Amino acid sequence: MSTEHKSENLAAEHEVAVTQDEVQGVDFEAQLSAALTDLDRARQDVLYAKAEMDNVRRRAAEENDKARKFAVEKFARELLSVKDAMEMALLDQSGNFDALKMGVDLTNKALVSAFEKFELIEVAPAVGDKLDPNVHQAISTEPAQQEPNTIVRVLQKGYTLSGRVLRPAMVIVAAA
Repeated sequence: MSTEHKSENLAAEHEVAVTQDEVQGVDFEAQLSAALTDLDRARQDVLYAKAEMDNVRRRAAEENDKARKFAVEKFARELLSVKDAMEMALLDQSGNFDALKMGVDLTNKALVSAFEKFELIEVAPAVGDKLDPNVHQAISTEPAQQEPNTIVRVLQKGYTLSGRVLRPAMVIVAAA
């Protein structure tokens, strides 16, 4: 054997011997125990995170239900004062129709005020206005001296809620 080859074998044997010495000095049971402890902690963390996410989902669902259920609460409170005013006008037994008319007029003003607070806006087209299919619903046509598709009569006012059509105004338009 050549000198080079012998020195390579010695180096390889030495590395194995060092590696075996290092292995003998390591406490594998302690390392395994530490790894199992870390694994157990990680499992606990995952379970905690999963439980927390379930709680967040449940709370969000409850809040959504409450929001849906009580979304009109403020609006309903405003309407209560309108109802009270209407009942007071109806209770007036004096026979004075002017007082009754005034009470109904005040009730209407209270209702309009409540509508405005909640962005419930009246769509009241005028005779002669062009038909706007976004906010008007033409329920029939009739011969008229006006331009075709212009409003001849308003049968029912429409309303928008926060810019979105809640009910279109029902109109009759001039025939073509």
